[in-house]
Amino acid sequence: MTVSTQSGFRPGADNAPMPLAEARRRIVAAIQPIAETERVALEQARGRVLARPVIAGVDVPSAANSSMDGFGFAHAHVDRDGPRLKIVGQSLAGHPFAGSVGRGQCVRIMTGAVVPPGVDTVVMQENTTANSDELVIDTCPALGSNVRPAGEDLARGALVLARGSCLRPADIALLASVGSADIEVFRRPRVAFFSTGDELRPIDGPIKPGEIYDSNRYGLAAQIEALGMEGVNMGVVGDSPAALRAAFRQARECDAVVTSGGVSVGAADFVLDVLGEQGSVDFWRVAIKPGKPLAFGTLGNARFFGLPGNPVSTAVTFVQLVRPALVRLSGAIPAEPIRFTLPTATRLTKKPGREHFLRATMDWRCQPPQVIAVEHQGSGVMRSMSRADAFIVLPADCSDVAEGTDVTVEPFAQTIWDRPPSD
Repeated sequence: MTVSTQSGFRPGADNAPMPLAEARRRIVAAIQPIAETERVALEQARGRVLARPVIAGVDVPSAANSSMDGFGFAHAHVDRDGPRLKIVGQSLAGHPFAGSVGRGQCVRIMTGAVVPPGVDTVVMQENTTANSDELVIDTCPALGSNVRPAGEDLARGALVLARGSCLRPADIALLASVGSADIEVFRRPRVAFFSTGDELRPIDGPIKPGEIYDSNRYGLAAQIEALGMEGVNMGVVGDSPAALRAAFRQARECDAVVTSGGVSVGAADFVLDVLGEQGSVDFWRVAIKPGKPLAFGTLGNARFFGLPGNPVSTAVTFVQLVRPALVRLSGAIPAEPIRFTLPTATRLTKKPGREHFLRATMDWRCQPPQVIAVEHQGSGVMRSMSRADAFIVLPADCSDVAEGTDVTVEPFAQTIWDRPPSD
């Protein structure tokens, strides 16, 4: 648990913007993961983070079984005595053959059925000629073909999933295969969030000139929900120190606090001042566009993220800095962003100085595939995020980019939860 102290921080020209990679590293390193745990039923565990490793208590599969519909036999007998065998019974999934298979014998066997004693090979039925009680193997497979040994997937005592694994649908099925009816997971992080600004209005009513609908809060709510966190929606807080102080006192008992707006140095920007009074500011400003003004610090029990107010800036800084921090807070490891290169379909203009995140669409239908920056890249144009499926990431020292040049692309759809090292 973190105790806040007054930092004495004051924004100014001497606070040079921090490179994004350093900001991300510092934020993730500063996060103390949640320690509290709870047990949940497996059907409620998707998206939760394992608090303890799961060890297999059974072999999976529990017995050797067939991977094909066909006939089971002893390979050595066919090599010695020929391919003509007597059919002495059948083994079905859930209904194994009761006896053992002897010399010159075979059993009809279905996919998933237990391989009976005396059988070490299964021939596909397509490679046989059979009547009611006799089988001729037309093409004999290699020894051991089409037989899945007991414990092929997991042996009793093996690690199923490591502590810190975020459970995906495939993980849920894997845990079910070893009979884990309930599991121990970390408590969901509680994330308070609110928007700041006297100009913001509810989305269910009319607006006047100079007013705007409060869209950032809905975007933050959706991002927090997508991570499986418990969002605490605190609404809109006005542009006054008193209103911010009251909101901070309420939010400080959560695990994290995310705000939008009020972190620059305008006449109505009070977030940094009030955070400095009630908590501490670790750093302010990141060398990216959009999204330079960003406050990271501590507020009571919570880690604080003060995001810029322009809608695209809010979205970009959440993805690049807040999301990995919340993944770490939950007890998991944030994955490094997946990036690759594609040629740009258009010329891109840029001045050196900050790392740029242009909203773009990837076109895989053309040859070669390419990436297309969407129109209207302004930080207030949320339509650019809605139309896009990726960022074009231009390095800080980069200048204008010619059409056809390979650029770095970071798709929106990608893994954000890394696998623990013991996996």
